[in-house]
Amino acid sequence: MNETILIVDDEERMRTLIKIYLKKEGFNVLEADNGQNALKILKDNSVQLLILDVMMPVMDGWNTCKKVRKFSNIPIIMLTAKAEDEDQLLGFELGIDNYITKPFSPKILVAKVNALISRVYGAGPNSDKNGYDGLYINEQSHEVKIDGEEIYLSPKEFELLSYFIKNKDIVLSRERILNTIWGIDYEGDLRTVDTHIKRLREKLAEKAYLIATVRGSGYKFTLKRLD
Repeated sequence: MNETILIVDDEERMRTLIKIYLKKEGFNVLEADNGQNALKILKDNSVQLLILDVMMPVMDGWNTCKKVRKFSNIPIIMLTAKAEDEDQLLGFELGIDNYITKPFSPKILVAKVNALISRVYGAGPNSDKNGYDGLYINEQSHEVKIDGEEIYLSPKEFELLSYFIKNKDIVLSRERILNTIWGIDYEGDLRTVDTHIKRLREKLAEKAYLIATVRGSGYKFTLKRLD
């Protein structure tokens, strides 16, 4: 599948520049000049990743992100002219997957796009057709079900669960999880990992034991209860 990426930015020259580099990588590209138009495109098209500018007329990036997260787990990379911690923290709270600060190198943006696409869509269907003790995950549709009931996971929670399953029965340190899911350039601390895993376990409810704590080492996905 050739992934489709939606670029949302009110500057036409910026959209054109990004589109040129993405097309060189084989991506399909759609464009919108504000958040309102972006929402229409997302609802009418199959889009695998959203590149979203913060400052736009009609509907800015923050409000666009809030509305997108009401109906989609699509990965989002935010373009911002600001690099303040408060803005980045707000973005992560709203469900942003990665940031890039203007001005930026298009090659760096493409690298982040490729890394995120690979992490989110890279794996094929479940190798275990019976699931994992009643837990079923669909990498393509981003659906997660427990005993037939669908549960909602944020993009980061979905990435975490998928990463654990791909590394079944392997102990993963907090550092390794942080570097893989958030990227080596992420400046947050290890508590980010613990916080997200806590939320993920809460949503897994009675299946929370599938993500086991290995004292002094980290976490691992296992079908064996370590009670």
